[in-house]
Amino acid sequence: MTHQVPTRTDGDRSYGPPPPYRRPPRRSRRHLVWGAAGAALASAIWAAAVLTVPGLVALPDGLAPDLKAYRVVDDLCTTAKLNRFSQLYPAQSGTPYHYSTRHAALDDMYCSKYLKKSAGETEYSSLYMQAQLHRRVDPRAEFEAQQSGLRQRHYQITEVPELGEQAYVGFLDDRSSSDRSWHYLTQVLYVRDGALTYYLSWSGSYQEGKGVEPDRETIRQALLMDSRDLLRALGQASA
Repeated sequence: MTHQVPTRTDGDRSYGPPPPYRRPPRRSRRHLVWGAAGAALASAIWAAAVLTVPGLVALPDGLAPDLKAYRVVDDLCTTAKLNRFSQLYPAQSGTPYHYSTRHAALDDMYCSKYLKKSAGETEYSSLYMQAQLHRRVDPRAEFEAQQSGLRQRHYQITEVPELGEQAYVGFLDDRSSSDRSWHYLTQVLYVRDGALTYYLSWSGSYQEGKGVEPDRETIRQALLMDSRDLLRALGQASA
């Protein structure tokens, strides 16, 4: 039996990874556009801050953030193979969305995908990823502020050792305000490595007594495995 997910009534969330989508795949294009627009807006705000108030985060003259071997790719969705998530969710819903932008201060790569356990499923999980190369500023302050913001939103934060220079996983089980049996889950991995900042976010939902709760550790391992593969690929990408 298919159960319709109720519409959220507790407002949009404007910080951190996008919230899980609530509606059937036939409306995914509209939601995808909104998600992409939000990511683009966040990138534009950050680039504006770099250019207008560089003293807040600028490096001393003559220094630049360490790009290591990371490069921009035109299609992050293609570069991100997501082998582990593809095993968990073999069917794709809709068409992936991606963009890449280049700027003297900030390069930005984004991808969103929607995956299902089978072609006949009506429920699906959302994947969002973004990689940014900060060319004029040290991203550490912003990275730490993002973690603080997630804690304030009641995410459970777990540090991840030996992944970039800093990495952590955030988890949120956010119940619907209109129907407490519905759980909206978000699990996101944030990584900072030199001038690179990156996140991969998974979102899904389930209803108590009518659906199976996604296994938190399985999703966490998929975030780690697929992200390690992608970061290696970005480090090997041609200029």
